[in-house]
Amino acid sequence: MGLIKIFSGKETIAKKLQAAVEAENVMVTQRENKQNSGNTAIIELFIEEDDFMKVRDAIEDFKMNM
Repeated sequence: MGLIKIFSGKETIAKKLQAAVEAENVMVTQRENKQNSGNTAIIELFIEEDDFMKVRDAIEDFKMNM
């Protein structure tokens, strides 16, 4: 299938979420958004659509504990 975005934001937060998702054996694709207008890099994280149900709870837990 295709990729779905699971996060867009600061690199420090993206790394923590990426680790949580990869702990569930799901590969994360990371891209830097080069169109932002500030000095802070905006990182976008993507996963395969088919993997979303595997990590849905991990993503929700991460968001609740931010």
